[in-house]
Amino acid sequence: MSKETALQAVARLYQEFMGLPFPPGLAGADRAGFDLVMLDSDTAAWVSVWIKNGGELEARGRSGLLRCIARLDQVIPVLSEADDPEYWHRLHEMARLVADSPQIATK
Repeated sequence: MSKETALQAVARLYQEFMGLPFPPGLAGADRAGFDLVMLDSDTAAWVSVWIKNGGELEARGRSGLLRCIARLDQVIPVLSEADDPEYWHRLHEMARLVADSPQIATK
């Protein structure tokens, strides 16, 4: 995927994701030892930074994003239908696209 294509794809997914409501009843909820509100906001924030930086993250951003992905990898398997797993899969997909993008800077 070219830089422009990856950036456009993630920007589109991000815009769609930001239009979704946070799953009802999960404010303050914890799954696999992680606060879901914080996991959601941290992951979306790193994706947003990557988009705003034209498809690049500095080392701190990269490690933050990878930490969020590792947490999502633990949270997703323990979600119930009531936790709106599709919401979390979308968040994970965006984060993976950013992490797998060759544009991530390692400054």
